Amino acid sequence: MTATAAMTGGLVVPAAVATPAAARSRALAGDPFTLGVASGDPAKDGFVLWTRLALDPLGGGGLGGMPGRDVEVAWQVATDERFSKVVRSGAETAAADRGHSVHVELSGLEPGREYFYRFKAGRHTSPAGRTRTSPAGETTAFTFAVAACAHYEHGYYTAYRRLAEQDPDLVVHLGDYMYEYAPDGYKAIEGRVRRHTEGTCRTLADYRMRHAQYKSDPDLQRAHAVAPWLVAFDDHELENNWAAEVSSTADPVFARRKAAAFRAYYENMPLRRTSVTGGASIRVHRRVDWGRAARFHLLDTRQFRDDQACADGLRSGCDERLDAGRTLLGADQRDWLLDGLHRSPARWNLIGQQILMAQRDWRQGPGREVSMDSWDGYAAERTRLLTALRDSGAGNPVVLTGDAHMHHAADLRIDLDDPDSPKVGVELVTSSVTSDGDGYRDQARVEEIVAENPHISYLDQRRGYIVCRLAADELRADFRTLEYVSRRGAPAKTTHTVTVPAGQAGGPALAGAAGVSRTARTGPR
Repeated sequence: MTATAAMTGGLVVPAAVATPAAARSRALAGDPFTLGVASGDPAKDGFVLWTRLALDPLGGGGLGGMPGRDVEVAWQVATDERFSKVVRSGAETAAADRGHSVHVELSGLEPGREYFYRFKAGRHTSPAGRTRTSPAGETTAFTFAVAACAHYEHGYYTAYRRLAEQDPDLVVHLGDYMYEYAPDGYKAIEGRVRRHTEGTCRTLADYRMRHAQYKSDPDLQRAHAVAPWLVAFDDHELENNWAAEVSSTADPVFARRKAAAFRAYYENMPLRRTSVTGGASIRVHRRVDWGRAARFHLLDTRQFRDDQACADGLRSGCDERLDAGRTLLGADQRDWLLDGLHRSPARWNLIGQQILMAQRDWRQGPGREVSMDSWDGYAAERTRLLTALRDSGAGNPVVLTGDAHMHHAADLRIDLDDPDSPKVGVELVTSSVTSDGDGYRDQARVEEIVAENPHISYLDQRRGYIVCRLAADELRADFRTLEYVSRRGAPAKTTHTVTVPAGQAGGPALAGAAGVSRTARTGPR
């Protein structure tokens, strides 16, 4: 603490903050921390801290009832949850033209340790969050959770609460964090439990308000406050099934809408400033290392793809999807991924992306029916990618996926039509947090799908998330499910466990050992 620091309510506010703007922040009409706090993108010496001020989350045309001026926000980082050992403090401006969001990028902290953080604006102090830096070298086992697809109208966010209760070291969220539709605009289900803000999201104000509605949920806030997050969007953060410059609804001002959605996404997520590219683009593909144990490669499967083949949807006999020139990742991102895999020193390489990579034939019997929005719609590039993955030498590749609204576990083979084709990795797909409402378990349908797709070993149509425990010798993935989301308080249970043994570290992708265990233990623990 310096002699020139001003003290307010237990938080040290540097003298530079004791300005007229800071004084005005003390006059806020109420608690501005209604959207909670978050952290993300951990490094060995720091992380990003986030909050966004909103006196009334749904008020003020997307500005959360905040005055149309900047507000100074103080922050603290401590090594204990009582904040008796504060190691860093400072202040940031919550600018009105950035939706009063705050992003603090910290460096110079100790690697591989837990920290606590909080914010203060005027006389109001935020809830405390817990975060951590990544380790610098070898590390003991760590736990990360995988989640996706949380339609606000379709259910309560109990899955986020159950996820938080498991105290993961890291949370990986793979998209559809929010949905852009007007009320009842997407798969209107019987017994809708909540209602979206009015209208389809099209403007910056619309997207800001929708993010605020989602962020005001206490279970989501709890999940953000328990651990740092790695986030990447899918389609609904902008528009269903959009592809690069192509709007699925032929929106005549799509570039403007895209710029608004990306701006709101950054304002509401714990992302680094390197994500901000300006205009109708944003950078979310990036790498995050967890010591030498794991490297997370986060992909963007929307901004660089060709339009979906054969007018999108589930299609049979679509030759266009097999075109060798079609791309989902784009050349630059594909080269970036393969270079990162080739150079990776990590024992495990975890590729976080949004859409099913393994082939999934939806038709029972002769013929094939596949989704044009998934990797099945970009089959030639998938084959090239899986071949390059095998040849990269990257240790123990595991693909983490969202979007499908069902749990999946699958082997990734260069030729997914040939069960004897070389296996180059494993795909773990998380079900949705709420999307599609209360789930179900149709064992007969599961058996049909697995029979048509023998590389898929497990499916479950219930809501849930995945908890992975990664150690030097294996990755254990617990598929967690909830029986319902239309009422609050559902318990979560482990209904399937997949164990992926490690191959030779730094050697061939699987060293002939890793894969989905067909004898994995099942049932709750």
